Amino acid sequence: MAPPPSSEVPITQRLISLASTLQFAWFIGHVTLLLCTFRYGVSYITLNYYSRWSQFSYRTAFVAAAATYGIVVFKAFRAKQKSGKSMGSPVQMIGDENVQYLIMAHVWLFTRQTALALLPFAVYSIFHVLTYTRGMLLPTIQPPPPTPAGQKPQSSALSDTIGRFVKDYYDASMSLVAGLEIALWFRILGAAVLMQKTSWIKLLVYTLFLRARISQSTFVQGMLHHIGARGDTLAQRQDVPPAVRSGWESFKGVAKQAHDSTDINRYVQGGQPQAAPKKAQ
Repeated sequence: MAPPPSSEVPITQRLISLASTLQFAWFIGHVTLLLCTFRYGVSYITLNYYSRWSQFSYRTAFVAAAATYGIVVFKAFRAKQKSGKSMGSPVQMIGDENVQYLIMAHVWLFTRQTALALLPFAVYSIFHVLTYTRGMLLPTIQPPPPTPAGQKPQSSALSDTIGRFVKDYYDASMSLVAGLEIALWFRILGAAVLMQKTSWIKLLVYTLFLRARISQSTFVQGMLHHIGARGDTLAQRQDVPPAVRSGWESFKGVAKQAHDSTDINRYVQGGQPQAAPKKAQ
């Protein structure tokens, strides 16, 4: 992000300068997504999820999601162009988390409504909105006073509160996203079993997406380990029938085999160790 304008510049000009940036459009996209998710949530709770307003809110939320991730992907593409770097092969491009979320935003936009699909995007948007507000919006509205050399820049009480919230709840929220993304796979699987329209297409695409998340996200890996440990604990209970225990062990074996045979690293990085995961934008 570019630094906020100086306090010597009139506030109107500071706001116009901020609003003219591509990053501000990214911020507005995340705000729109949150507002639409809230509006759709109200409709969903009141069992009105196929009303005109509900459908408009759902589709608009994913239009906003596609726009925000599209902006990030575009900026990354432009930065590589300026530096003369190659974008890599199509498989390497799809290995980028922001490209993956951009693809999924389009999938959810053009297929049957799946309420749970909104929540991971909304959690990300909460932190992006808070971070942008703290780093750009608040300093633009009320620039901090000049900081003497060697001293830490002063920040407002609201800025400090936002900073503490992001620091305290980021990891827990990313674990929540991981759990939601795993639960969403089972939700789509259930729809596919019931032969709902486009459900098998969504299951295929989302399975590929989730496999990439398992490879790239330590939070998804941690959630799967937690689920596995919880399943082992339940399976070892004495009141659990042997058939259930055997089924659980078979399921783990099939899942491990599927995991090992679909390792994205061998395609994206030629089998080289993967760099530390980066959070999606």
